[in-house]
Amino acid sequence: MLQNTAKPVTYSKKANRATGKKFGMTIQVQEPKSPWEIAHMDWVTVLPPGGDRSYNACLVLVDRYSKTPMFLPFHKDYKAMDTAIMIWNKVISHTGLLQNIISDRDPKFTSALWKNLHNLFGTKLSFSTAYHPQTDGLAE
Repeated sequence: MLQNTAKPVTYSKKANRATGKKFGMTIQVQEPKSPWEIAHMDWVTVLPPGGDRSYNACLVLVDRYSKTPMFLPFHKDYKAMDTAIMIWNKVISHTGLLQNIISDRDPKFTSALWKNLHNLFGTKLSFSTAYHPQTDGLAE
C-alpha cells in the first residue's frame, strides 16, 4: 500500500516582490497643431556601407503631425555633436525649430550637449521608455 508523504506547499508574498526601480507617472504626449512641431527620432544602424561616403547608419525623424519621415545618412561612430550639426543643417533649416523631439535613450541623445541645446532654444527633449511603441513607435 502506498502512503502519501508529500507535505502541503505554502506560498508567501515574499516570492512575488517587485524588484528594481519604481515606475513614475506616465506622461501623455501632446498632439501637435502643425507639421514639424513634434518629431520622433531613432537610429537604424545595421546597414551595409553605401553612398559616396560609405554611410553605415541612418537617422530617422518622423513628424508626429503628418507622419512624414526624413532619412539622414550617417556613420555609426558619429558623436552627439555630429548629430546636432546634421539636424541643424538638414532638418531645422527646412522645417524650423522643433518644439519637442521624442527619442529613445541613446547616449547621443542623452548627452549634456543635447540637454544644453534644448535649454538654449527653449525646446523639449522627451525620452521614451523601453518596449513602449506607443511613445516612440513612429520612428521605429
